[in-house]
Amino acid sequence: MSKAPHFFDKCYDVARQIPVGRVTSYGAIATYLGAARSARMVGYAMTASHGKDVPAHRVVNRKGLLTGKHHFEGTNLMQQLLENEGVEVVKNQIQQFDTVFWDPAKEL
Repeated sequence: MSKAPHFFDKCYDVARQIPVGRVTSYGAIATYLGAARSARMVGYAMTASHGKDVPAHRVVNRKGLLTGKHHFEGTNLMQQLLENEGVEVVKNQIQQFDTVFWDPAKEL
């Protein structure tokens, strides 16, 4: 059996590096991991991350939309978590997305 980290674990490692008050995209994580066409797999990883101490609420789509919000308990938990960290969200859209966007390829 391989000792190499599972793709989901690699996604979790990157997500744990996202600073409070910042967000990144599924595609940015996929690109950083050398799997540029695997943004959807990153989304699956974030969905499966519950109970793993992963700040999945900080991962959004490439346009800054909270596309994963239905995977969080409660109706607006993802938005509430982001707003508690100082990220402004209006109608499921991150405001000033370019300002709060964190690119793992540039930061790690």
